[in-house]
Amino acid sequence: MRQWTVAKNEHPDTLLFFRMGDFYELFYDDAIVAARELQITLTARDRERAIPMCGVPYHSAEGYLQRLLRKGFRIAICEQMEDPKLTKKIVRREVTRVLTPGTAFDTSLGQEQNNFLAALHEDGATSALALLDLSTGEFRTAEFTGPTAHSQAIDELLKAQPSEVLLPVSVPDGFATEMDRSGERVAARTRVDDWVWTRDYAVPLVERKLGVRSLEGFGLSGHPTAAIAAGVVLHYVQSTQKLDALHLDSLRFVERSNELQLDPVTVRNLELVEPLVSGTDTRSTLFHTLDASQTPMGKRLLRATILRPLYDADAINKRYEAVAEAHSDLVRREEIRKAFTGILDLERLLARLSLDSAGPRDVAALAASLARLPALHNSMKAMTAPLWRDLTTRLDTLIDIATLVEKTLAVEPPVTLVDGGVIAPGVSAELDELRSISSSGRQSIAAIEERERARTGIASLKVRYNSVFGYYIEISKSNLANAPADYERKQTLVNAERFTTPELKDYETRVLTAHDRAIEIEKLLFAQLRRSVLEAASRIRRASAVVAEADLLAGFAHLASVRGYTRPELVDEPVLEAVAARHPVIENWMSESGTTRFIPNSLYLHGHNPEDAEPGNTDPSLLLITGPNMGGKSTYLRQAAMLILMAQMGCYVPAAKMRYGLVDRIYTRIGASDNVARGRSTFMVEMTETATILNTATSKSLVLLDEMGRGTATFDGLSLAWATVEFLHAEIGARTLFATHYHELTMLAEKLPRVLNLRVAVKESSSGIVFLHSIEPGAASKSYGIEVARLAGLPKAVLERARHVLRQHEKQERRSVQVETAEPVQMTIFTPLSQRIVDRIAETDINSLTPLQALNLLEELKQELGETAAPAGGNHPRSAR
Repeated sequence: MRQWTVAKNEHPDTLLFFRMGDFYELFYDDAIVAARELQITLTARDRERAIPMCGVPYHSAEGYLQRLLRKGFRIAICEQMEDPKLTKKIVRREVTRVLTPGTAFDTSLGQEQNNFLAALHEDGATSALALLDLSTGEFRTAEFTGPTAHSQAIDELLKAQPSEVLLPVSVPDGFATEMDRSGERVAARTRVDDWVWTRDYAVPLVERKLGVRSLEGFGLSGHPTAAIAAGVVLHYVQSTQKLDALHLDSLRFVERSNELQLDPVTVRNLELVEPLVSGTDTRSTLFHTLDASQTPMGKRLLRATILRPLYDADAINKRYEAVAEAHSDLVRREEIRKAFTGILDLERLLARLSLDSAGPRDVAALAASLARLPALHNSMKAMTAPLWRDLTTRLDTLIDIATLVEKTLAVEPPVTLVDGGVIAPGVSAELDELRSISSSGRQSIAAIEERERARTGIASLKVRYNSVFGYYIEISKSNLANAPADYERKQTLVNAERFTTPELKDYETRVLTAHDRAIEIEKLLFAQLRRSVLEAASRIRRASAVVAEADLLAGFAHLASVRGYTRPELVDEPVLEAVAARHPVIENWMSESGTTRFIPNSLYLHGHNPEDAEPGNTDPSLLLITGPNMGGKSTYLRQAAMLILMAQMGCYVPAAKMRYGLVDRIYTRIGASDNVARGRSTFMVEMTETATILNTATSKSLVLLDEMGRGTATFDGLSLAWATVEFLHAEIGARTLFATHYHELTMLAEKLPRVLNLRVAVKESSSGIVFLHSIEPGAASKSYGIEVARLAGLPKAVLERARHVLRQHEKQERRSVQVETAEPVQMTIFTPLSQRIVDRIAETDINSLTPLQALNLLEELKQELGETAAPAGGNHPRSAR
């Protein structure tokens, strides 16, 4: 317990897993917490039960550890540092590593997922973020400046979804609270002493780790805040892992100007990598739709590319060329994809080896994966596109490492080193000799047993072994008189006596020593092999990156072939033109489900810079989309975002033709929900998201607004939506899709030159409405809300009452509401009733009416027309018409 106290004092903020024999034990408050969280039995070490205690078997502790880590706990592992057989004192114990949510290997983590440890650092008006996935070695940092630096850093943090965030001790709690948005919470926040967050300590730490004198070559020249954040991450890893993570040999500074920016709201609304509702079908995500990757590294690169598409025309076009070549040649494409078979997770296998948690089978798996690289290299050599040639040149086949491991390890090595059998024959002459002694033991014992039977005349004499007494000769009680004088009595049983002899003692010493010595030699040889492999860690990581990119390109080409995707055309003008485009996620879902074919729709937008004195092109920059719920407005909006995302990933797109100019950022205001915990209503969430768009969007952005202003009073919402459309049109000029049920907004198309009305096509029949899911020019005449409610199953009485109330409200809307526009003009927000009569006549299928139905309709229209007649002395223009 003295040892436990020392270890606990050194790590007071952890749960101390204290190794005692075959168990990890926890004591005092640690035991109470662990028993509660793990639902295991709480017992006590003493009769007075003053020392609460609980424990888990050490050989099955991994599952318990992961459960605690996912709950945000930090765990210190205190191991036995001596072999209990070799010491007569209490075994010495030390804390060998500290597990934290951001540094532990989570076995439940998906192949495509990262387990990031983050450090968030601020220095004046500059904010920096460093992210490290210890399980793969991915290490990057970014820096943000200006008045929005803090919010940009938080956005990037939330998008990465780290398991643990490091913060300075001196940072107030309010700073950390800002990381909670829309119910998202970072699993754990850890405070690190302020002296670590200094340039004099953190920057040299990064330089030493990377083996350089300056960080200029890593893009960090002039970015000290980012370098400090990276140094804090390294400090934390070294202090918790208690060893040097040799696979961390590179650091990437992320230039946001080279990426299409996506905030967490957009990532969530578009369901890019996670479904909108946690725990639901992942088929609703873009990642699932585009995941044709063959390797874990390729899956992670696909996820990263979805979250950070390119904003570099040259890089995008190079990907198009590589995908085009693979798409056009089925044989060569499939040879490349076949070469990925058998390549396991190189990054995570290397990380386990670096952190000394890899067993013999892990090393063998790494070597087997490396042995597949020559075949991949040969298959890529046939490709001629510049990007394929570059990947072929960069791919190190690592034949030397694969050969070394293959020669050193046994063909099928065991999981651990405990029982030996790890090293192949012929590697060590001494090891082979010791193994020969051990393996010949059975024959030697049989020879001794036969010889002693002949010497004593006792046919039932047996030579046996157990771990307590070693080797012994066993003679039954009835034959004790024949026992030779040189037999030394060892143990008395009820029916037998056990003896030993000088020869048996000598043999036991030789055999047991040989076995233990063989295990020691195997451990030494395995350690040498581990060091040799880790010396090539940087080569393995570079090869892994090449495999990931080749897998990504081959996957894009495969999708283009099997789904009919086409190559987009990237142009310099801010245009977005898509002919017969489809929503990739919904189309794939329908294909997997075997339902009807997805109905394609076309799209044309042309952004403009409001600062241009002569805008020239007057093509629409803002599309106002009206139509009923369930008609497809939201699908049409999301489809536009998906096309841009896929195109700037370098992927082909689901459209007959696509032409576009680079988009710097995608904004979405799609749906909203209360954030009760933070005291924010649905409407407040909506306005906050809209404010972000209007304050930061540029003429190169893509803006998607769906049903803005529906969370407040009708006039308030309509007024805000009206003003937002005007602002987007006049002040920003971004390519914008604006879906709304405020039909009054469609009048803006007559006054604003770059606003165009579109509507969702609907067919009415005597039995109700049919959604055609196609987009056509013009404004919708009504919303069909009651018809949608009927499809949802509302009681008939409610629907009839709703129709009656609707008619009453329509009759009461007589007075026009004046709205100011850029050019003062009188315009009505609500359509007069007489216009509704005109619309009703236009929508009536005369051929389907019976004479009686026609007479009834005429009577209804006459009554309504009489109700809308101008009052005495009045001169209402519509009534006069």
